[in-house]
Amino acid sequence: MNGIVARARVPASGALRDIQAPVRERLERTVDEMRRIVTDDLPLIRDVSAHLLQMRGKMFRPTLTLLSSAVTGTPDARAVPLAAVVELMHLATLVHDDSVDHSVLRRGLPTVNSLFSHQVSVIMGDFLYSRALIALVAMNDLPIIKIITDVANELSIGEMRQLGAVDALQFSEAEYLELIRAKTASLLAGACESGALCGAPAFRDSLAYYGDRLGMAFQIADDILDYTSDQSVTGKPSGLDLREHKVTLPLIAALPRMTGAARTRVNELFGTENPDPLLVDDVIGIVADTGGIEYARARGEAFAHDAEQALRVLPESPVRVALTDAIAYVMDRRS
Repeated sequence: MNGIVARARVPASGALRDIQAPVRERLERTVDEMRRIVTDDLPLIRDVSAHLLQMRGKMFRPTLTLLSSAVTGTPDARAVPLAAVVELMHLATLVHDDSVDHSVLRRGLPTVNSLFSHQVSVIMGDFLYSRALIALVAMNDLPIIKIITDVANELSIGEMRQLGAVDALQFSEAEYLELIRAKTASLLAGACESGALCGAPAFRDSLAYYGDRLGMAFQIADDILDYTSDQSVTGKPSGLDLREHKVTLPLIAALPRMTGAARTRVNELFGTENPDPLLVDDVIGIVADTGGIEYARARGEAFAHDAEQALRVLPESPVRVALTDAIAYVMDRRS
């Protein structure tokens, strides 16, 4: 990868533990803060919240918030509740995405819509957003509130942009990049920028740019995984995007290079409501053979290089090392 120091490959979980090491204690307090924010006496909310906190994942976004806040030393007291808000917003987007997509698994666990109901899933996503925003307002910091509420707006627009696509196979690379900036990069950029305001305001712009570029690389890497990993690794079926007729960068890059026969197979898949697994596998192979995955990986590496460049202005510290290692983690992860 251009501009990023090569290092020995380690398991993704181990790499993330190393990245989180400088903020480990504050990250543990963030989980407690998340639990406090969503606590409610209503039994159904209590049950769904417990399930969501169980499937909260790797806490990558709040890790970025806490690292950004600690670039120049010990952050102020707002960093932990802010990190909790960031992760709750992320959980809300996952709950809504699973509901829209009718997904049954997330990280190997039942989704809220499959375990409870579609209605509970929609309302629970709204509940997470509202509780996160209440906690945000309690910080009484207008610049941070503006950053996070702008992110909430971008996340919603990104989802509507995806749902509004009329002809999926006409989706351009420019439209795809605009989509993933709204749906993924906006939250990582907001996590880093708002985190900077809790301890390193001089580096606000650099960290916002870092988060944006990292988010773009993150989503491209995630979209590549849909073509290269199986369910035992990712917790969801391989080719799920194709099954759901979602067009991502590997397919966008491959389409103009396909033979007529290959394009016919793709058209067949997108014209079938529930495509056969063999057809999905065929299209995955076509995209790989046509260079779509290779192209997407190169684009992701370019965004990762931009993220690494943005960190050069930061002072040398274990936090800067962790932020740099986060780039390699994003590009090398397998789930």
